[in-house]
Amino acid sequence: MMSNTNTLMPLFRRALTNIQTPVLSFRCFCSQSSSSSSSAPSSSPSAPNNKLFVAGLSWSLDERSLKDAFSSYGEVTEVRIMYDKDSGRSRGFGFVNFTNEDDAQTAKDAMDGKALLGRPLRISFALDKVRGGPVVVPRLSNINNVFGRRS
Repeated sequence: MMSNTNTLMPLFRRALTNIQTPVLSFRCFCSQSSSSSSSAPSSSPSAPNNKLFVAGLSWSLDERSLKDAFSSYGEVTEVRIMYDKDSGRSRGFGFVNFTNEDDAQTAKDAMDGKALLGRPLRISFALDKVRGGPVVVPRLSNINNVFGRRS
């Protein structure tokens, strides 16, 4: 039993050495939209993106106050702040929907980095939530080299 352990130890050391310093390259299988406009990014060329993702919200901020802060840049149709299920406390981010894309872009440019109730906001255009779609998984192109195998 001891002799098996002694003979396998160098193999394990070599395998661990190869795993600790692998050179991996990832490939992502995702497509970029074909529209190359300089305005707000959208999920498809025809669908406007009127929804802003707002991070860095104070825990004491409510939907009414958030709507008031953004309504000076255009007509706000919906405001949602995300709350923790267990504690009921704000998770520190939310979404603001505008009636048109230009108002959303103006609000993003004006409010990004500005403080609201003592906390700086980080604003970007919201991405569409994908349910049931394909999952993008990075692929390891040289997995054999990680484990010391040669092709």
